Amino acid sequence: MTRRSLVLAMLAAVSVLTFLDRMAIAIAEPSVRQDLHLSPVAWGWVLSSYILANALFELPSGALGDRWGQRQELARISIWWSIFTALTGWCRSLGQLVAARFLFGLGAAGAYPNASGVIARWFPPQQHARAQGVVWGASRLGGALAPLLLIPLFGKLGWRSAFWLLGAAGVVWGLVWLVWFRNLPSQMHGVSAQELAELEPTQMEPAAPVPWRRLARHTQLQRIALAYFCYAWGSWFYFGWFTTWLVQGAGFSRSSLRIVAALPFVLGLASNLVGGQLAQRLVMREGPRTGYRLLCSVCLAATALMLFGLAAVRQSWAVVVLAALGLGVMDLMLPAAWAMCLRIGGSYGGAATGVMNTFGNLGGWVGAIVFGYVVKLSGSYRIPLLVIAGMVLAASLLFWRVDCSQPIEAAPPQR
Repeated sequence: MTRRSLVLAMLAAVSVLTFLDRMAIAIAEPSVRQDLHLSPVAWGWVLSSYILANALFELPSGALGDRWGQRQELARISIWWSIFTALTGWCRSLGQLVAARFLFGLGAAGAYPNASGVIARWFPPQQHARAQGVVWGASRLGGALAPLLLIPLFGKLGWRSAFWLLGAAGVVWGLVWLVWFRNLPSQMHGVSAQELAELEPTQMEPAAPVPWRRLARHTQLQRIALAYFCYAWGSWFYFGWFTTWLVQGAGFSRSSLRIVAALPFVLGLASNLVGGQLAQRLVMREGPRTGYRLLCSVCLAATALMLFGLAAVRQSWAVVVLAALGLGVMDLMLPAAWAMCLRIGGSYGGAATGVMNTFGNLGGWVGAIVFGYVVKLSGSYRIPLLVIAGMVLAASLLFWRVDCSQPIEAAPPQR
């Protein structure tokens, strides 16, 4: 196995861990809400506190990784978020829980922009979408494992002890990464001459200071950030409210959640792996500008239709099929979206993807809060899905306007 493959395996491992920890609070929702006496609106604030913190620190963390190296930054991220994952198990009130989840989000922020920064340094540009597919596929593996592993674990150990165990796993990953990884392939022992020869000269050099003004004014980065804001309403529904919706909105029993809640993430795992390969082929045939945005727009339009259907159907089998396909089809575009942003960002890939994911987290934050309030006002768990489907459809239209053939580094300096 090449060093490049080992690096990708480590990124996949931390992607699994971050989604296990991220999904744990949603899986523990019945026990936590019962113990702390939380309403749907209060629970919306618990879920959204992590997303808001993630949004606030996503961009600084991605930029720090670009400037000083992803070795230190990813180790800090993993150890920080793991400490506050463990501290979640000590919470005794709504205020403590919101604070713990907020600080957990501050720590976890930047995980995927920094993983993208590693990919930008270690993989040839034509392999970016495939590598992103592996990393995001691993995240969906974490999402699929969450109900399968955590529901019985919560039942056996209690939700508090399970959070302590999850925290310990993340600390171990962070320490291994810090000792083993090096920021540049040329600095890593065991990297072959062939691996180095496949990289561009700029990938072998330390990053220059991030041109913040140019990033802020770049039209294509603005467009992809807005598109990701709208898309995240759909993805964060699955990450936060989905298990609650299955019980309260679709009438599933708690005992059936292990399989039903895992299915969309199992399909998402396959979709990310296939999506990375599909994006690579479309780029080879149509070019990056058309290939990436075609895949993103078509997949999100199809997802919106499935979410509209999910709000309307009543049969259990139809709910299972549409819910699984909703995330599965949506995830087909994820490697393309991140590879598109890497092309826009160039050697500032961590900062550029940090901008995009910051807007995505802001979209998820707003969506999680709106969901709780719509439930309170309407008394229905299905009506919020109509809003989410509309936002995903808007994302489809916005992605079609993104032109990744105009990278930040090629743009003239802004005065």
